[in-house]
Amino acid sequence: MREVSEREFQLPDAVIGKLLKVAARRKDVISLGPGEPDFDTPKPILREAKKILKNYKKNKVTHYTQGKGILELREEIVKKLKRDNKIRVSPEDISVGCGTQELIFTSFMATLDPSEQVILPDPGYLAYIPAIESLNGTPMHVRLKEENGFEVDPDDIKKQVDKKKSRVIMLNTPSNPTGTVISKKVLEEIADIAVENDLYIFSDEAYEQLVYDEHKHVSIGSLNGMKDYVLTFQTMSKSYAMCGFRLGYCAGPREIVDALTKCKDYTSICAPHFSQLLAKEALKFKDKFAKKMLKEYDRRRKLIVSRLNEMELKTPMPQGAFYTFSNISKYSKNSWKFAEKLLDKGKVAAIPGTEFGKFGGKYLRCSFATDYKLIEEAMDRMEKFLKNKKYR
Repeated sequence: MREVSEREFQLPDAVIGKLLKVAARRKDVISLGPGEPDFDTPKPILREAKKILKNYKKNKVTHYTQGKGILELREEIVKKLKRDNKIRVSPEDISVGCGTQELIFTSFMATLDPSEQVILPDPGYLAYIPAIESLNGTPMHVRLKEENGFEVDPDDIKKQVDKKKSRVIMLNTPSNPTGTVISKKVLEEIADIAVENDLYIFSDEAYEQLVYDEHKHVSIGSLNGMKDYVLTFQTMSKSYAMCGFRLGYCAGPREIVDALTKCKDYTSICAPHFSQLLAKEALKFKDKFAKKMLKEYDRRRKLIVSRLNEMELKTPMPQGAFYTFSNISKYSKNSWKFAEKLLDKGKVAAIPGTEFGKFGGKYLRCSFATDYKLIEEAMDRMEKFLKNKKYR
């Protein structure tokens, strides 16, 4: 009998995809859903792209590369990690992939056997749980508490450790969806837990250059004694506005990097050669473009947080990334129904907290990777929507 697999059937239907599809189809809707910069890839990087294509015969850009990625790119990543993150690795400790999502998935493939456990934050990035479950692993949820600023509590991690089955602690800082930046003190406590229990730490740092005010991003892989425990995942998508080029990388213990690269042989083979060559050039610009984007994101951040709180949607000030995470319990106990009505009646698309885990049900994520004037209009629409009781 021809039918779709049980594994695929059990994968959750991402509400975010449905909402964004409707938002794209309806021109009267303002979308606060995007998880990508609204800025185009900077022109100096695009000029490098033209040079790469012009020299396609010399640089062999139309051909495969080795699984870990071209050496020249990995050498630039070594410099970047040392300069920005205080992480010291060699090119052989790095693997390049089609975005960090692929690399996180192949890292789970390389570390998890059936029924083994990953300890992860909840609410957290929506792709972690399906990746773990599709490999017959078990996600162990650590509740992020609003009263603690959604920062993970190391004591809650300890409670989830199973000496026989735990394999990985998953971290995301700055966080999608909460915008929280994990402090160095907390990272040190988590590092101690990993060492004591011989666990890997997967540190997803997609938004590492998008941090506000006095907050500082610290890579847990830079802490003393953590070289053999931490896989650090970073991407070209957020800081360089290169989402469409699908390029990320990870660095960590060589045996795991080798193993996940072997797994990648059976997924994408390698990241696009063109994107690798372009990333090599983009990294030479350091944080030049991220700083420009950050300045504008900060302006939008202050606007959207102020307006949401005025509507009594309790919203902490994000410390990093470009999302707000609002408590909607004054108006609704069901974030999916709230987001659906907001889209249909208020003509604003936002993402229900249920997308981010079982503890996200009373929250709503809004992205401020959206034009300032559109955010103003979206806030006006939300305010009007909330004042009309028949819509709630």
